[in-house]
Amino acid sequence: MSKSADDRRLSRKAYEARLPDVRAALVRMQSELKSSRVPLILVIAGAEASGKGDVVNILNGWLDPRGFETFAFHEPTDEERERPPMWRYWRTLPPAGRMAIYAGGWHADALREDPRSARELAQFDAMLRRFAWFEGQLAAAGALIVKVWLNLSKSAQKARLLELESDPRTAWQVSPDDWKSHRDYDRQARLAERMRNATHQSGAPWYVVEAEDPRARNLAVADILLARFRIHMRARSRLAAARGRRARRIVPLRPAGLRRLLSLPLDSKLSQAAYEKKRDKWLGRLNRAVREAGQERRSVVWVFEGWDAAGKGGAVRRLTYAIDARDFRVIQIAKPTDEEKAHHYLWRFWRHVPRAGLVTIYDRSWYGRVLVERLEGFATEAEWRRAYRELNEFELELVEHGMIVLKFWMHISKDEQLRRFRDREATLYKRHKINAEDWRNRRKWQSYEIAIGDMLSLTSSRHAPWHLVAANNKRHARLEILKISCRQVEAALGM
Repeated sequence: MSKSADDRRLSRKAYEARLPDVRAALVRMQSELKSSRVPLILVIAGAEASGKGDVVNILNGWLDPRGFETFAFHEPTDEERERPPMWRYWRTLPPAGRMAIYAGGWHADALREDPRSARELAQFDAMLRRFAWFEGQLAAAGALIVKVWLNLSKSAQKARLLELESDPRTAWQVSPDDWKSHRDYDRQARLAERMRNATHQSGAPWYVVEAEDPRARNLAVADILLARFRIHMRARSRLAAARGRRARRIVPLRPAGLRRLLSLPLDSKLSQAAYEKKRDKWLGRLNRAVREAGQERRSVVWVFEGWDAAGKGGAVRRLTYAIDARDFRVIQIAKPTDEEKAHHYLWRFWRHVPRAGLVTIYDRSWYGRVLVERLEGFATEAEWRRAYRELNEFELELVEHGMIVLKFWMHISKDEQLRRFRDREATLYKRHKINAEDWRNRRKWQSYEIAIGDMLSLTSSRHAPWHLVAANNKRHARLEILKISCRQVEAALGM
């Protein structure tokens, strides 16, 4: 005779016997997590009525509340709709040493779309590819990602819905949409499987847990989390033991970029009178273009990179003459703060992505990853090599959302930089602009040239090309930036 369903369930006695050890292990895990400086991302997703909320609530009671946060994504707010779709996920990511629990995760957003036509399925698959890339970036940077799918058969789902509906205390949990989902169970199960297959990868695998027995389900989720944590910590220990910093000769990855940099003519001249005559014309034209972008709810992102003393700050100030002060922000990128270091390096740039129709100007940017961080050893070779694709994908997400991205490298000669450094030292109100780090970077001029060349070759794309500006003459550089900016914004708007 076969056992009944109730006989196969985990008894309350067996469940409660395990609880003390499980809860103690989870709290120890949190303590180790804090000292290991690893961010932990736990996604609890699943079929309707599978108990996602119950599991999240149970974990909230088992874990130390000081070491984690819980998130659930609903319909996007107006603020979220005005930015690329991934913005709202990036901003919730836990810092190193902490944990975040996601009820449904970003995957719930994809399933909520309920694609049916071939076109909708293509969009669904594109969204899943974006999620897989997002998770892959985080895992490659050291995050521990644990994704659990709570599975419930169609008959068990019906029984669960009826059980909830029959009790006045829980009837509110069942809505007409839940029953609609139940009637469409088979198709939704296929979509969920498609989602799991598309987003399953070594650094972010899916674990399927049968959810018919709540007690067994709760312990299974805890066991998976603890096992994944131990595996992750062992892998990190092996990686740390194998990793050694070795001095490496800087050689070009793509020589074409270095040739492009070195072939830029730097002898362009522009008198003060000629500059003033043309400046107002281009400022007015840029003002019209930026206002038109704002009316079309198109954001504009400027990225300024260049040698120390190349004139980035001055160029930014002149550029802003053409933009209403209420519509732009200038983000000056310096060394990351402790909070920023505790996150993925792109986190601090995602935070400043502008709302629809507004402008953000970055005075230095995410390209520090492949320049100063590469040369100074702040990023490992694997990290900075991986960054070229990460930066391209980041910019593509901005452009696909409708943003206009303009990137400028301001180039000066080594002799001109020396002249400007000495001028800063000799001028009282400019001395704050020069420090020992500037001189140290100058001694690595040739290595920086190679890194800049690689950056130009590997991150200049159709959607976000690099513009090289000869900046030995500041007036010439400023006017060129105005002209290029006008033309690129106008072209993007079809003006």
